[in-house]
Amino acid sequence: GISTTIAHAVTGDDSFVHLPVFPSKMFRHSYIFINRNGPIKGPKDLAGRRIGCPTYGQVAAIWCRGHLMHEYGADLSGVTWVQGSIDHAGSHGSGLRPAKLHKPIKIEKAPPDKSLQQLLIDGAIDAIVGASRPSLFGKHPDLVRLFADARSEEREFYKRTGIHPIMHDVVIRRAVYDRHPWIAESLYEACEEAKARADKRLRYGGAQRVMLPWLAADMEEIDALWGDKPWAYGVEPNRKTLETLIQYMEEQGEIAARPKVDDLFVKVG
Repeated sequence: GISTTIAHAVTGDDSFVHLPVFPSKMFRHSYIFINRNGPIKGPKDLAGRRIGCPTYGQVAAIWCRGHLMHEYGADLSGVTWVQGSIDHAGSHGSGLRPAKLHKPIKIEKAPPDKSLQQLLIDGAIDAIVGASRPSLFGKHPDLVRLFADARSEEREFYKRTGIHPIMHDVVIRRAVYDRHPWIAESLYEACEEAKARADKRLRYGGAQRVMLPWLAADMEEIDALWGDKPWAYGVEPNRKTLETLIQYMEEQGEIAARPKVDDLFVKVG
């Protein structure tokens, strides 16, 4: 997760060399869930509430909070964050994050016998943010999205900001890079070629490569929004997205200060 690699890098941990290769990008407006019968009717209603998330530092949760605060004016300063697995009782996992938060944040563990989705159904929490849909979404009538037409929200967000949220990046162990520095450029070029091959396969019209009946129409929409670079790698095409994520991380106490984007990534391409 890119928030993890950034959080480690700003502590001075140089165990890894970071490539500006972002194989996972995902809009997150559609990953905010509420109880249909609960008190939340819009983003600003989340102020002071109890919100579930797998882990506070999960990059998907960081993006969700940033969107709610900056795009919709939600005051999340008084929120209690309840950490746990969305679908199953127990923890989601602690990950590999530096443990220290740089602002006072209210964080609780979910009860050991309840999943976050069950807590939301029971009314014990008021919303869920995270990287996956609750498994009962579409099956339990009370589990709904905060944004009913999330796809439209995400599309308009991109058109307005040019931000396509990054979830993951690619790293190389520092010990390997120091012995073979050429590997960074070679791996970057390989990732670019792999992406180009995947794009070509998706566009082949003779037989669809994935189970999306309107894939051709989706690709046309992508072309209309992104032009010829729908999934760009490299620092410059992703600069605003990276700077926004760093801003969100600093505001949410994940890092003490904002690093410069150019200082995070090895120069390739």
